[in-house]
Amino acid sequence: MDGNFSPAAIFSVVLLTVALSPSTAFLEPYDLLYDNAVQAFYNNDYPNVVRYMEGALSSYREVRQTKVRCRLRCQDQHPFDATFSELRFPDVVLRRAACMNTCIEEILGSQSLHKVSEDVVQDFLRRIPYNYLQLAYKKLKQPDKAAAAAHTYFQANPEHVEMSQNLEQYKDLQGVEEDHFVDREARPHQRSFAGAVSLYDKGEHEAAIALFEGALREYYQADSECRALCQWPQRFEGHDYLLYRYSLYELVSDHFTQVLHCEHECIRDLATRPGRLSPMENFLPLHYDYLQFAYFHVDRLEEALQCSLTYLLFHEEEESMMDNVEYYREELGHDGKTREDAAWYLRRHKQELELLLIGSNTMGVEFTEGNYWSSTGRREDSNRIPSGTDGWMEYVPISEKKNISALSPQQFKEGGPLLFDKVQLVQDSAALNGTQRVLLDDVISEEECSDLRDLAHAVTKAGDGYRGKMSPHTPNEKFEGATVLKTLQYGYEGRVPMRSARMFYDISERARQIIESYFLLNSTLHFSYTHLVCRTAITGQQDHRNDLSHPIHADNCLLDPEANECWKEPPAYTYRDYSALLYLNGDFEGGEFIFTEMDAKTVTASVKPKCGRMVGFSSGGENPHGVKAVTSGQRCAVALWFTLDPLFRELERLQADEVIQALDTQSVWGPGLNINPKDEL
Repeated sequence: MDGNFSPAAIFSVVLLTVALSPSTAFLEPYDLLYDNAVQAFYNNDYPNVVRYMEGALSSYREVRQTKVRCRLRCQDQHPFDATFSELRFPDVVLRRAACMNTCIEEILGSQSLHKVSEDVVQDFLRRIPYNYLQLAYKKLKQPDKAAAAAHTYFQANPEHVEMSQNLEQYKDLQGVEEDHFVDREARPHQRSFAGAVSLYDKGEHEAAIALFEGALREYYQADSECRALCQWPQRFEGHDYLLYRYSLYELVSDHFTQVLHCEHECIRDLATRPGRLSPMENFLPLHYDYLQFAYFHVDRLEEALQCSLTYLLFHEEEESMMDNVEYYREELGHDGKTREDAAWYLRRHKQELELLLIGSNTMGVEFTEGNYWSSTGRREDSNRIPSGTDGWMEYVPISEKKNISALSPQQFKEGGPLLFDKVQLVQDSAALNGTQRVLLDDVISEEECSDLRDLAHAVTKAGDGYRGKMSPHTPNEKFEGATVLKTLQYGYEGRVPMRSARMFYDISERARQIIESYFLLNSTLHFSYTHLVCRTAITGQQDHRNDLSHPIHADNCLLDPEANECWKEPPAYTYRDYSALLYLNGDFEGGEFIFTEMDAKTVTASVKPKCGRMVGFSSGGENPHGVKAVTSGQRCAVALWFTLDPLFRELERLQADEVIQALDTQSVWGPGLNINPKDEL
């Protein structure tokens, strides 16, 4: 064994040892721990997968909790009071900022300045670490811990077929008990509410009351924590106010509006279960609805009246609850009062709405108030069972949302010229059993396919952002790739052939022109995002595999198979209009591209990739699609997304256009362009 270690490697080991030591005062960044866990996974070092991944999860939780605690502590230490002056507001703001910086740095140390990439944050939100953990614990023959990790992951990823089957296998293993299937990331207020409903349904009303009351306390605590996390940087899609706002009040107004919008949406966040797109309907009011009837059952009419009146704060004219209130008043001989915490909560909500309307108008963006407490689907009977409870345990879509899946075929056209002589039409929408779909062959040549595959590998070896890491969609594949601008940069630096980088640019433009022409679009189709990506099956992890390389989804809306809907709202890329996949090879197993119905199960068409083949389609809910598992070899393609809105043109593409223009005029190194080959383009 080679006994020589680099100083960087030794330093990394020391850092991680300190990070995982209980005596240390500071936390190691969770993305570093996560990265080391992933590397350990690829090295089949399962003890260290567990060590680093559990450390990453612990660090992630502590970072969030620290931010919440510090924000709430500093808010209490430096309150706004009734005294107002020109200096009072900035005085409180500056003191809170100093307080939070000190508080967070004391606990987190240097991590307080550490910026974690959005990709890693999304992995933790999607509970990807638990997928690694369940595989590692399984290899280490710790099925009880594997079951807990698998269950935790599955709660946020209920469409994951392979994990569902893993859970069934764990149930049959010796030593695995029912109580091992716990959600390690369960939200206390939702867990308590579910338990309370279960007790209520069994007729155990006293126990249900205690748990419902606890669920309410946990809900309001979770609301405070959710709002505290909104105090950090916010981003509005397509709106960077720092680029064009210049006055102090405009800057403060825009940022405050974004923070306020985040806080306002905590209602939706607290009512949304893991892996669901929409919140449970009528979630907070249901607590008071259940409580009023539970108190009635145990003959505590004072509390029943109070809960009924509180419910009416949310639904002022609900007839059945008004009948309940009248009944309780007659029995008691007097009126009651609403609960102050709920009344204050609603007053604040209405005040926020007024401010949001003012702020969004100033920003020039549209704000629409959501229907946060819809009470549709209720059930009523002679016993006055609480209304609105039907289906709360199952996903219920918000009826007021716009269903964008049912687009009229008259809106679409196709069959335009293919522009390039060698390009062949293989199948149109009718042959592909859908709308706005096309399959083409010979878009590029075998030589071009080979050059682009080599380019993807060369950029990865040179050190691009993908780093040949695990696919974000499955732990059974790795992926690598690059953007157009990245390849041009590396071409300038001599790390990849400039001819290949230029070819990537030209081929993506060829694909754009073909899609724009074939679908007979009346306006220019702009690039929204382009990347060259290769997916590689991981050897030894393909046995009994039945997950997808890329789960079924739509490109500009959130696919909701249970409701047979596709919601055109963030975080979906709502501005994308057309998509295309240009394949570079076919010498692998699996990896077929599939279209499905809205149920994400019924396959309507399947495409086997090969060099030069391109599938194009509109990006909406009319075209749910995914990729079957790559079980052997490597699958490479150029993925392209387009928009008809010039405001959402890809910034990197515009920069790449400038570079290409400079190349074409032979003035790349001229003083006017001001490009240094070592600069980040």
